[in-house]
Amino acid sequence: MNKQLNIYVFDGSFEGLLCAVFEWFERKPGQVILKTTDTYQPDAFSPSLVIHSEERKSARVWAGLQKRLAAAWIRILYCSYLSEQEEVYTSLFEFCCYLFSNPPGAEKNYGNTHVLNLSQAARKVEREKHRMKAFIRFQHTADGIFYCGIDPDFNVLPLIITHFKNRYADQQWIIYDIKRHYGLYYDLEKVENIEIDFKVQKQAIITSSAVLSTKEELYAVLWKDYFKSTNIPSRKNTRLHTQHVPKRYWKYLTEKQL
Repeated sequence: MNKQLNIYVFDGSFEGLLCAVFEWFERKPGQVILKTTDTYQPDAFSPSLVIHSEERKSARVWAGLQKRLAAAWIRILYCSYLSEQEEVYTSLFEFCCYLFSNPPGAEKNYGNTHVLNLSQAARKVEREKHRMKAFIRFQHTADGIFYCGIDPDFNVLPLIITHFKNRYADQQWIIYDIKRHYGLYYDLEKVENIEIDFKVQKQAIITSSAVLSTKEELYAVLWKDYFKSTNIPSRKNTRLHTQHVPKRYWKYLTEKQL
């Protein structure tokens, strides 16, 4: 087998990553590093192959993974992909090749670097998902839609759709990821992806008062008063508090805008 390092360049999609696995088994080129088209820099010493996403190829690899893996591990694969880290993309690729090249149960071998990497990456993404579910605070806009802008470390919007659709089924809402320039819009029937052109990015997290409903300011004042009244200064433990509510999430919380 050729030991030369090869670079596979894909479009960053999950389907493209699965197609890279398909191409590896077709060609068996040796060691491969994955790069997305956005970050790839030509290397004179390492041959590269551009991976084209094809539904037939990705569907075949996906079907094979579903046959070999339990639902919990399918979830790990998807969550680790949502981390959007290139080193995790390579671990996903290597894990799939490792899985198909070994007897059933290979995913339980945590001595394998890529098995461990995926587990750790998925755990971080799941933690970020739980924090978004806990810390998102909607603002009521003048057109009756509840809005919240976020900038999570990982692409967790696909993981929180069901939670917010079920919890806020009786109101229209938008959760917008300003870092990735897309969001979720619920119209009382379905959730769909949307894109908004924000001229000033900072306004995406805290909505301008010009577009808020007249009641929103009252809601904010009442909530802040409630927060103050339930807070016991003598029992304040800032260190413990920041462990449970890291400061980078404070910008979402109405009670922190004092």
